[in-house]
Amino acid sequence: MEAAGTWALLLLLLLLVVTLVLPETWARGHLPPGPTPLPLLGNLLQLRPGALYLGLLRLSKKYGPVFTVYLGPWRRVVVLVGHEAVQEALGGQAEEFSGRGTVATLDGTFDSHGVFFSNGERWRQLRKFTTLALRDLGMGKREGEELIQAEARCLVEALQGTKGRPFDPSLLLAQATCNIICSLVFDLRLPYDNEEFQAVVRAAGGIAVGVSSPWGQTYEMFSRFLQRLPGPHMQLLGHLGTVAAFAVQQVRQHEGSLGASGPARDLVDAFLLKMAKARKEKQDPNTEFTAKNLLMTVVYLLFAGTVTVSTTIRYTLLLLLKYPQVQERVQEELIRELGAGQRPSLGDRARLPYTDAVLHEAQRLLALVPMGIPRALTKTTRFRGYTLPQQQYDLLLSAHSTFPIQSPRSQYPG
Repeated sequence: MEAAGTWALLLLLLLLVVTLVLPETWARGHLPPGPTPLPLLGNLLQLRPGALYLGLLRLSKKYGPVFTVYLGPWRRVVVLVGHEAVQEALGGQAEEFSGRGTVATLDGTFDSHGVFFSNGERWRQLRKFTTLALRDLGMGKREGEELIQAEARCLVEALQGTKGRPFDPSLLLAQATCNIICSLVFDLRLPYDNEEFQAVVRAAGGIAVGVSSPWGQTYEMFSRFLQRLPGPHMQLLGHLGTVAAFAVQQVRQHEGSLGASGPARDLVDAFLLKMAKARKEKQDPNTEFTAKNLLMTVVYLLFAGTVTVSTTIRYTLLLLLKYPQVQERVQEELIRELGAGQRPSLGDRARLPYTDAVLHEAQRLLALVPMGIPRALTKTTRFRGYTLPQQQYDLLLSAHSTFPIQSPRSQYPG
């Protein structure tokens, strides 16, 4: 009898827990269809961590381009698959789908600050400032192109320094990319053999690997359980700390050398001048030009910009190695149109149609961010006959690539 009473008590507690943690599991309302979630597990059986993208593609074949899944017991996610569905949402109803969703592995660090992880008015102010500041510094202009050409020369010299020996170019490609970002953000270029620079670049790669790893995807599903336990997410926090420490060091140096009237040498200067102006005028108590937003914006630009561009370059080189006939045609076109050793520029694009097509095809094939960027609704929205409520746990993941080709995700060597 005592044992039976104990089991009855345990069963009662289990039912209570399920009732508390899954209040919405059986009340989908007018949400899109999807697999039935299990208590405490959500759709873990259908979406295996490490193969989450492929799992979403499989579910789309059964439920269509718009469906609902549960990432763990709490995160209810509406998934859009395919160009048409994503274009309809982000093009036709851009305002409704403009909110930022949850990235559990990073949200604890960024805390809704910075140009990428913020929402609402904060995001609008920071996005406008960052776009204009980078444009003023030469991004998209001739000055920015010359900056990239100069760094490309340094990269070629470093590659020639290997004297034909086999080597992994991943770190060098990432350093070249990071130097472009550092030039715009800090007015700084670092040599490739600088150990601190190498550590920052490896940390940036470690962040991307950690977020996309099987553990990272498991953490996205069960972060409430795992955030206080030891695990690989602690290593991810270490990588974030390395990048943040470098950013803090650079910001402090700028604070000590910034002229009161400018002009801005880089993005950090432009942000600091905005902060000084806001303090002096005291007209906007809700200004988003704060030290935390500066730091989080810089950290994001460092790790995201470095990883995305360098991975795209690395993937394109892998494709050219796999298809040597394509590589030969690219090389022939470059030599024919520009001459041996001539630096290409955007002005040459019309003369290089085959090379231009190859670069676009590589980006089409590369599933760099396979599931897109998590988004949240800014208000309850009707979409394709469904009602998507504006609630904190409602996200939108856009698995918009129809090619399940994964990018190389190994750590930078060393």
